[in-house]
Amino acid sequence: MTGTFADWDFTAVITAGGRSSRFGSDKALALLRGKPLLRHVADSLRACPTRLLIAPAGKYALSGWKVIPDTRPGEGPLAGLEAGLRHAPTEWLAFTGVDLLGLTPGFWAALAQARSPAVRAVLPLDRMGRPQPLAGLYRRDLLGHVTDLLDRGERRLRLAAPSEHCVCVSLAGLSSALRNVNSPDDLAALVAETASPSKQ
Repeated sequence: MTGTFADWDFTAVITAGGRSSRFGSDKALALLRGKPLLRHVADSLRACPTRLLIAPAGKYALSGWKVIPDTRPGEGPLAGLEAGLRHAPTEWLAFTGVDLLGLTPGFWAALAQARSPAVRAVLPLDRMGRPQPLAGLYRRDLLGHVTDLLDRGERRLRLAAPSEHCVCVSLAGLSSALRNVNSPDDLAALVAETASPSKQ
């Protein structure tokens, strides 16, 4: 599969219903270079023709994104994925949270090239070689499986796709995309790095 991410008909889905308990305030609205973290993540998916934000109604204003309520509030990103799968009009979703600030269109394009008819999810590997399910591609036909997991009390996002239908991709040069911001200290460190002359 060739081309750029913009050539493919994906639904972008950002789950923003978390409590931000480690951050101490709503990290989706925290600022980096004068822009909310949510906007940074959304910009990586701006080429997608359909864009869904899983969040409480009225909580965020994000131009070009349709807000979809989280039908299982407080049950984590797997529930956010379920909501996205239920409302997506396309076969594939690009799914992520609000705190992976290194995501770019190139990151999503690299994942997209690993799709095949037998694949139902494509996940990136971090620098330690671990799959990172909170920045992945998921096929819409996973909805029944995800709903069954949630109904049984399962909350682990890494189980969203059966392993035999999941492809993991090592992204040389793009692993920094998976750096997340869980606390104010994480954000302060990132601000310091981006402000450093050596990073310009």
